Amino acid sequence: MQTETQTITVRLMLFAQFREALAERERELALAAGSTPRDVLAKLSAGRPRLEALSGVVRFIVNEEFVSGDEPLADGDELAFVPPVAGGQEERRIVTDRPLSLDALLAAVSHPGVGGIVLFLGVVRDNNDGRDVHYLEYEAYDSAAEASMRRIASDAESRWPGTRVACAHRTGRLEIGEASVIVAAGAPHRAEAFDAARYVIDTLKAEAPIWKKEVFEGGEVWIGEGA
Repeated sequence: MQTETQTITVRLMLFAQFREALAERERELALAAGSTPRDVLAKLSAGRPRLEALSGVVRFIVNEEFVSGDEPLADGDELAFVPPVAGGQEERRIVTDRPLSLDALLAAVSHPGVGGIVLFLGVVRDNNDGRDVHYLEYEAYDSAAEASMRRIASDAESRWPGTRVACAHRTGRLEIGEASVIVAAGAPHRAEAFDAARYVIDTLKAEAPIWKKEVFEGGEVWIGEGA
């Protein structure tokens, strides 16, 4: 009887922050069969705050093609982590099923002309309309939601010149206390930062194709369907 391979070997290519943090450009990794690019990222980022802060915005390339990061790697694959590129506006407006990185969004709106930064975090609470909430589930039309976020953020930056906006939204199951959305706005003065942050979160909640299901004691409901 043929014995299944229990380990695989993957060549990891390292660039930018990853190359500096790990002090090498590439390495071979022996991994458990079934490991995914996200598994490798989590393992190498553990205990390295600079890399952990990038976990929500890193993209993955396997054998020179972008992938979601959740597919199992195969023996002999070449894997690369792709941190945000210079000027990467799309990386500042993301929808992800991974925990949101406050540090990454804060860094995205920081620049020498900033005099104030406002951060808004939407978190899952344990009650709503008299119900005991167990958890929330978010679903999104990812590409359309990100396009909407880019448009809203760009509109805010035009309305308040000198302002830089970043935002990210979670999908999937979120437990009580977890952040579902973060908006960061950096501006020359605090008034513009507050105004831009409020505009972005209010418009995002009204327009972005992101849906929320509330699971509570005795039932569940998609918010907005009138139950």
